[in-house]
Amino acid sequence: MASITIRNLDDSLKQRLRLRAAAHGRSMEDEARDILRVALSTTGRQPGNLAAAIRARIAPTGGVALETPPREAIREAPDFSA
Repeated sequence: MASITIRNLDDSLKQRLRLRAAAHGRSMEDEARDILRVALSTTGRQPGNLAAAIRARIAPTGGVALETPPREAIREAPDFSA
């Protein structure tokens, strides 16, 4: 097994880790190990762009059917020959 040393850890962050470890009944080292394991266990890929991210979030709901408004005829171009 590999070892890791974390330097320059804020005192408040260390205190929060200590409290979280105590709440879960384990050592700070074991709690940090569990936090890293959970944080790095996600294997899902992030969508490549914002539209794909929105589509991925909304797709499970089935989408929405919107009524397309009727289009009007294109107006004549102005005459600037005068």
